[in-house]
Amino acid sequence: MKFKFIQATQDDRAYLLKLRKLTMVEHLEKSGQFLSEAEHEFRLDDAYECSHLISQHTDNKARMVGTLKYREDNDKIEIMQLQIHPAFQGQGIGKKVVEEVLQQADTKRVELTVLKDNPALSLYQRLGFTITGEDEFEFHMQAVNS
Repeated sequence: MKFKFIQATQDDRAYLLKLRKLTMVEHLEKSGQFLSEAEHEFRLDDAYECSHLISQHTDNKARMVGTLKYREDNDKIEIMQLQIHPAFQGQGIGKKVVEEVLQQADTKRVELTVLKDNPALSLYQRLGFTITGEDEFEFHMQAVNS
């Protein structure tokens, strides 16, 4: 299973907003955060230039399975959002995407935040992320490649 991260354009915005709501509303509301449409749009548009579509390539076919928003600098990669479309969840895609990011990071540390009640927390821990801090809603996590 190979993935390609394709830079999102403004033409992808409607898909990404729908995906965000499909994957995040349940977890946000469970944590006590009830966002308006405008607040979802604001979060989508924040650092939009870092948004990528996740294209999965298998058997000479490509399909869009989600989005990865990340920012890279000299010593770290920050995963800002990872959302796998519900039709493709439970297939190990999120795990493979994070593993690919970790591999591409080489010796850089990889940072992310995850809602405290999000099941992805255990995935991140299995992949070597440790909790380095927290706020009211999220754990701050880091993995260090060596």
